[in-house]
Amino acid sequence: MHELDYGLAGRKALVCGSSQGLGKACALALAKAGADVTINGRTAETLGLTADELAEAIGRPVASICADVTTSAGRYALLEACPEPDILVTNAAGPPPGQFTDWDEEDWQRALSSNMIAPILLIRDVIEAMQGKGWGRIVNITSGAVKAPIALLGLSNGARSGLTGFVAGLAREVAKNGVTINNLLPGQFETDRLRALARASAERRGVSFEQAWKELATANPTGRIGHPEEFGATCAFLASKQAGYINGQNILLDGGAYPGTF
Repeated sequence: MHELDYGLAGRKALVCGSSQGLGKACALALAKAGADVTINGRTAETLGLTADELAEAIGRPVASICADVTTSAGRYALLEACPEPDILVTNAAGPPPGQFTDWDEEDWQRALSSNMIAPILLIRDVIEAMQGKGWGRIVNITSGAVKAPIALLGLSNGARSGLTGFVAGLAREVAKNGVTINNLLPGQFETDRLRALARASAERRGVSFEQAWKELATANPTGRIGHPEEFGATCAFLASKQAGYINGQNILLDGGAYPGTF
């Protein structure tokens, strides 16, 4: 049986926040599908290890750039390393959980800068070239909280919902030029961030980490926590030639945890 050709051979992909977690899974899936991937992270050592790991997995080098996507200098460095990408995956760590009454203006500014403004500015910087070529794919990694807000993640709820609203309009404007923009909304996946949240929950409730982790899994309709590889595969498909008619969508990957019909 032949593997499905996603039409990504020779396409340039810039994947933000890809030294670990779901961003890393997306970078690996895109690279396996044939794209020339540039990965990004803020910690040089972690980024280097990931670049080596991906290169070994696909049998060819993977470019990497250590930069903070939330800064103008960081975004400039990214686009210097990967000018005019065909595929852009935006991703940044979510803001910390907490109580609404404890957050000040600086907390909100940081959340908006990381999870709304930085992705919008990156999209602005790449989209004209995509339109000129008549082909482009933009995938934003947001959160399942966009569909079902989580009280303790109010900073993320607000910032990511702002990005979602912006993308909803832009996606309809650029589709005629062969450019699609979609959002991937992760639920609970096996990542360091979820492990940290489970550990904090366990400590707060006086139970073991293993128990807290098991509770997360059994609460999901699938009876398990998602694998990053599943998330990456979805990202690669959205970037493929076969997905050209999928546009302006919020695709929820949560094993069916969200109880609504829309």
